[in-house]
Amino acid sequence: MTSVGTPVERQDARAKVTGAATYAYEHRVDGVLYAWPVTSTIARGRVADIDVDSAMVTPGVVAVLHAGNAARLETDIDLGPVQQASVPELYVLQSDKIAYRGQIVAAVIATSAEAAREGAENLLVRYEEQAYDAVFRAQDPRAYVPAMLGDLGPGNVSRGDADAALETAEVVVDVAYTTPAQHPHPMEPHSTLARWTDGRLTLYSSEQGPSNTSQAFAALLAMDADDVEVVCDYVGGGFGAKASPRPPAVLAVLAAKLVDRPVKVAWNRRLMTAHATYRSPTIQRIRLGADGNGKLGAIVHEAQHMTSALSDYVDQTASSARMMYAAEHARTTGTAVRLDVPSAGWMRGPGETPGMFGLECAMDELAYRLDLDPIELRIRNEPEVDPSDGKPFSSRNLLTCLQTGAEQFGWADRDRRPGTRRYGRWLVGTGVAASRYPVFTVPSRAYATAETDGTFTVAIGAVDIGTGSRTVLTQIAADALEVPVARIRLDLGRASYSVAAFAGASLGTASWGWAVEKAGRTLKARLRDGAPLGTVVDVDTTAEVSAMRDVSRNAYGAQFAEVKVDTVTGQIRVERMLGVFAAGRIINPRTARSQLIGGMIMGIGGALMEAADIDEALGDFVQSDLAGYHFPTHADISDIDIVMLPEADDELSPVGSKGIGEIGVVGAAAAIANAVHHATGQRFRNLPLRLEDVRDAALDGTNSYLGPR
Repeated sequence: MTSVGTPVERQDARAKVTGAATYAYEHRVDGVLYAWPVTSTIARGRVADIDVDSAMVTPGVVAVLHAGNAARLETDIDLGPVQQASVPELYVLQSDKIAYRGQIVAAVIATSAEAAREGAENLLVRYEEQAYDAVFRAQDPRAYVPAMLGDLGPGNVSRGDADAALETAEVVVDVAYTTPAQHPHPMEPHSTLARWTDGRLTLYSSEQGPSNTSQAFAALLAMDADDVEVVCDYVGGGFGAKASPRPPAVLAVLAAKLVDRPVKVAWNRRLMTAHATYRSPTIQRIRLGADGNGKLGAIVHEAQHMTSALSDYVDQTASSARMMYAAEHARTTGTAVRLDVPSAGWMRGPGETPGMFGLECAMDELAYRLDLDPIELRIRNEPEVDPSDGKPFSSRNLLTCLQTGAEQFGWADRDRRPGTRRYGRWLVGTGVAASRYPVFTVPSRAYATAETDGTFTVAIGAVDIGTGSRTVLTQIAADALEVPVARIRLDLGRASYSVAAFAGASLGTASWGWAVEKAGRTLKARLRDGAPLGTVVDVDTTAEVSAMRDVSRNAYGAQFAEVKVDTVTGQIRVERMLGVFAAGRIINPRTARSQLIGGMIMGIGGALMEAADIDEALGDFVQSDLAGYHFPTHADISDIDIVMLPEADDELSPVGSKGIGEIGVVGAAAAIANAVHHATGQRFRNLPLRLEDVRDAALDGTNSYLGPR
């Protein structure tokens, strides 16, 4: 009786399609009030005065929350490097200082959401404005290395003498790439219902980590974590926006504290652009030095990011360049520039997504310089051990991904010469790029109970943000207990269930699954030894995770794309894509396929549409809603297919999975950009690949693809 590895239907499907699934804002409690924020209309300065009466005259308004009456939060806290970078954003209404346009300066609390919003519109706020800077420039002299890069791994790494190796290389590629700010925009915006009861706090909140959020609020409020319950029964997506607590949840807590009644808060899309994190824009310079046969001697990847005056957050954009390909000499650097803008943060595939765009496009450029097939170039530079530290790979099937994909995609049939395939007004090209995402495992705790009716209850403080966690954890529990899935009840989505990893960094299934597997296996052994029904086991995986061998663990993939480029309008259409992935044991092929295809579609959006531009005059995002922030719809997506290679890796958890939530988006944009080059003969190095850039390149004569039709 084996469930793992089979396409079991989603356990939450019926609840979602019938409306029985309860999301954060839908929880009902007596006496609830509603809060709506008032946000700064200046980019830097201070609040000089708030006319509370201007809002209080609005029917239904109960109170105005501001820096003068908000509860004080603890400032000397340490939540670890993963969450600490986001902490400054959590100090909502703790001072009159303004660090960016859109910062919360007050909130109106009322008996209805409509009254709260009307009161907020009526509230008069006077500011003292200061000079600000919201311009992200290349080679900004103020760039620095944030502490976060060192906390989460080496930010600046050098081996050998990369500069000297570049000077002696037969072929050198020296190119710059840029990627824009991007917003996660999960289907469910940030929403929280906060309720204080006898000194305890309950948050019904849309979060990616119930126990992480509980610990963060306990620290901010100087409380015991056991007195902060976080309920995330159903979460409508995250993509990193909810990986750590955000200002909306803090506002709900402070408002509920002020009025001593439950308070609901729900953000709209405009508010999400300022407070839900975003992927930092990057400016990347990449230099590759190789001999005439394509053997890399040097890799240099320098990445500059934008951060805020509040936060030190920065992505590990250059991390993949350290270990993807064998090169004796390498240097990677990451820097950030403080500007008067909202704080950047996690977004699906943070660091790897923009970084692999630059690296994989540069590898493609090198292949063309050498007149070498791009796949063959990668084969010639395949390392035997991790080049960054000499550690053995737990498994590395990148070449198998590339070769399998090439066969299924028909790669060998293409004409390597760019700009040669034309169908009427359309030019056609194909491109390839590698994908890579690190494998993480975090200690987690789980409980398993043998119920008297013959069923089993497994509880863990995990969360399902729409990825299928409920389903795969149920499968893991069923196999560990050697019973059908129907006899398992899985309780998740609450901090009180257990301390567990958050749903991010593709570590959820590996971390939670290990704890669930151990709980089920332990309970089964107890029952075999004669333990009675009603027995409960409590396990955690701290010892096991700590004992894992020090090896290089990564998931790998290869992305193939075919595009059509309109020679008149510059329009780019992705005709087909193929992703081949080696990500350990696939727990559920149905949910895994959905995750990987979803990631590739997000990669199409990142390549061709998604961009959040800062208005330099106002210091605010221009695309502040889903009308202006473009993303793929059904009409933009044609043929997408995936292959999940069978991969056994003895250096992983007993579950054997590597995580698939993010690797699907990594490499997708590079494959598309490389395909556009193959179609047109022209390199476009700035994301997104806008049709006006393609069209303008043709009109000004820099592109040769407008030949006879």
